[in-house]
Amino acid sequence: MKILCRDLDADKDGIPGYIAHPERKEPGPGILIVHHHYGVTGHLKSVTCDFAKQGYTTVALGIYKLLGEVDGVHEAQKKTTDGQFVEVIQRGWRYLTRRNDVAPKRCAVVGYCMGGRIGIHFVAATPDVRSFVGYYPSVRDEGPSQLRPRHPNVAVKDFKCPSLIFFGGNDHVASVAVQDRLKTSLHANGQPLDWHFFQHAGHGFALGDGDCYDPRLAGLAWTITSEFLERELGSD
Repeated sequence: MKILCRDLDADKDGIPGYIAHPERKEPGPGILIVHHHYGVTGHLKSVTCDFAKQGYTTVALGIYKLLGEVDGVHEAQKKTTDGQFVEVIQRGWRYLTRRNDVAPKRCAVVGYCMGGRIGIHFVAATPDVRSFVGYYPSVRDEGPSQLRPRHPNVAVKDFKCPSLIFFGGNDHVASVAVQDRLKTSLHANGQPLDWHFFQHAGHGFALGDGDCYDPRLAGLAWTITSEFLERELGSD
C-alpha cells in the first residue's frame, strides 16, 4: 500500500497542517488529529503517517496558523476561547470528511494534551464523530471562565460516540483526582468507554519529542489505539 504524505497549505488546500493517506480508489476511514501545546511537530507528522499506514486518511490540523498565531505555543491558549477552538477544528473536520477518499461516517478525532481537552469540546458539539481518542487531555481543576466557560466534565455528557482515554499517575497537568472525575462523567454519558491508566506515566508519555516519553508505554498505547479504531471505524 502506497502512502502519500505532505504539508497542507491554507491557500492551496483551505487549511494548514499535514496529511498522510493511503493511495486508494474507494472511500475509507479518516482521522483528524488535534495537536498538543507544541503544534504540528515532526513527531506528530510521523504519527500521522503511522495512522495512514493502517489505512486511515489522517489530517493533523495546524490550529495555530488558522488562528493567525505566529508564536502559538505561548499565546493561543491565553486568548482563544474554547468556542473559537471548536470553530477552527470544524474547518479541519470539513476538509477531512469531504475528501473523495474518505467515508464521512467512518471518521474519528484523536487529541493529544491540549488537543485532548479542546477535542472533547469539539466532539461534544459534533455528533457525527464516530469515536474519540484522548491522550492525557489537559484537564484541570478549574471553574468556569471567559475563555473556558464549560468544563470538559460537563462537555463529555454530550458525547454520541465511544471514547478511549489514556492517563498516567505522574501527570503534572491533570491530577489523578481530576482524571477520576472525568472518568465518572464519561461513564455517565451512556457511551462505551475504554479507560487506560498507567501508574508511573507522566504527561506526554507517548510523544517522542517530549520530556516524559516512555517508548514501552507509547507502544502499548499504540496497540490499544489501533485495536480501538479498527473496531469503531471498521464499517459504515
